[in-house]
Amino acid sequence: MPEPDRKQPNLPTNLTWDELEKLPAEIASQIELWNGRVVWLRRGPGEHQIFTGRMWTALERCVRKYMSSSTEHCWRANLETNVFFGRTGKSDFVTPDFLVHRCLERPYQDVRAGDVLLVGEVRSPGNTQSDMEAKKARYAIGGIPWYWEVMLDPNDSAIATVRVYGLETEYGQLPDGVRPLHPANYLVTGEWTREDPNGIEFDFPFPISIPWTELEF
Repeated sequence: MPEPDRKQPNLPTNLTWDELEKLPAEIASQIELWNGRVVWLRRGPGEHQIFTGRMWTALERCVRKYMSSSTEHCWRANLETNVFFGRTGKSDFVTPDFLVHRCLERPYQDVRAGDVLLVGEVRSPGNTQSDMEAKKARYAIGGIPWYWEVMLDPNDSAIATVRVYGLETEYGQLPDGVRPLHPANYLVTGEWTREDPNGIEFDFPFPISIPWTELEF
């Protein structure tokens, strides 16, 4: 999720997908709809775009390697693609920086949250924690099993940390009368920095092995 644009046109706080499609493409491409509410995407520095591409390229390599030895699944690595919530309708969606989803039945088909195995966001230094947590919660409520967060170094053109979160769908133990704010939540299941000599090694939802040399600026 990149950093905010300097200027945003004056739009209603709520739109339908049909209304969004009538906007100029350069404006519509900057918007997500959260249950119809307009949420502005954020355009980031060049590092954001480069590291988004690095992560997508690495994941695509891992997906292709896995599928070459397994005929059980058909998956695709993708980037900056709308993920729609619910089985129908298009006025509730988010746009992750990178993702892995099941192969779709026909060309140009919409990607639904139920098709998605993994989503990821590249977090630039200017992103706020509240913005990231809000979007992470959307992914969790949508039932997406794995969430990746790529933290950029504020002092260098480099990735500082990669964290992997797994979806927890059962309530943890809380005091009587206390309920969680969201019905699903992510738990950190892996973390890597440039000091890890073997790079990123993770076995879910398919074997993932990414040396740091693939993620350099």
